[in-house]
Amino acid sequence: MKKYDVDERGYYGKFGGAYIPEMLYPNVEELRSNYLSIIESQDFKDEFDHLLRTYVGRPTPLYYAQRLSEKYRTKIYLKREDLCHTGAHKVNNTIGQILLAKRLGKNKIIAETGAGQHGVATATVCALMGMECVVYMGEIDMGRQKPNVERMKILGAQVVPATSGSKTLKDATNEAMRHWINNPNDTHYIIGSVVGPHPYPDMVARFQSIISVEMQKQLQEVEGRNTPDHVIACVGGGSNAAGAFYQFLEDESVNLIAAEAAGLGVQSGKSAATTALGKSGVLHGSKTILMQTEDGQVIEPYSISAGLDYPGIGPIHAHLFDAGRAEFFGITDEEAMLAGVDLSKLEGIIPAIESSHALAVFNKRVFNPEEVVIVNLSGRGDKDLETYIKWGKY
Repeated sequence: MKKYDVDERGYYGKFGGAYIPEMLYPNVEELRSNYLSIIESQDFKDEFDHLLRTYVGRPTPLYYAQRLSEKYRTKIYLKREDLCHTGAHKVNNTIGQILLAKRLGKNKIIAETGAGQHGVATATVCALMGMECVVYMGEIDMGRQKPNVERMKILGAQVVPATSGSKTLKDATNEAMRHWINNPNDTHYIIGSVVGPHPYPDMVARFQSIISVEMQKQLQEVEGRNTPDHVIACVGGGSNAAGAFYQFLEDESVNLIAAEAAGLGVQSGKSAATTALGKSGVLHGSKTILMQTEDGQVIEPYSISAGLDYPGIGPIHAHLFDAGRAEFFGITDEEAMLAGVDLSKLEGIIPAIESSHALAVFNKRVFNPEEVVIVNLSGRGDKDLETYIKWGKY
């Protein structure tokens, strides 16, 4: 039995499952009973691989960051998910899920988005497949990620603002789930991260696992070995991290490092550092670790990064934290922004602010000179230029 894989009930250790209202049960059960047979079929694999190669632009490069390596005195490779079509890893999952939706006979797609990258990736594949697309996005996120909102509209999606609560990712997810309850027969909900009721966390992790599959092959070519010493990724819900960690979960010689958004400081009251502040509870259909008050009300998260201000983490990451399999670091806004500008000036790559949180780990932890460290560079910084400009310290 694998220690870090999902079990037949949809649990990673004590986290996961499907905690859903009765009205959602038929939708989730249809997915659960069909997803494995569909995605493991040869015709699905062939179409998925073909689109990843010819449409997404995979494999993405594994780039040796020489100047960054010299600065931190270790061997740093960047897995360039920022070079995927649409500018982030999100499209790996949306391609997989829309192919699944087609085989389930669905012709309408809904999604939630925070930073807008998942929304853009969903709108993109809906345009590709000629499907109707509705994306829910927090009103605040729509303001700070305006270019992505316009990209979704150009691609033909309807973008619906979530105006309740904190008006961010959590609330967009709530609205999308309500929509799905009311439209179960013709609609598939493409969840963008390893969150939600089983089978979503497992399904999304499987689609994103292409990241670590490629890492292994590419590392073999450049280093003569197929495992790094460390893999670093940022974690909000955690789909890019799940993909980057996937092939190494059971190999404990590979150290897994997750960077969470500490916002203005872990204890500042303006943070999204879930593992430092959270406790076990149920969020969006699964048992996980989330930030909550004594009486179980969800605490509003905060991060300068629209993609990391989620009050929980995916159950796979909750299990990795609980089991001590992964190291978790809280990275403040300031630390992330400085790391993003640092990469820009040292390597000519402007990263998404989400990815900058992963890069900031090098200022928190010492690595040995002979160690091989892979950072999953999950997205490019185009969408964040306004935030970089407002911050201004470059």
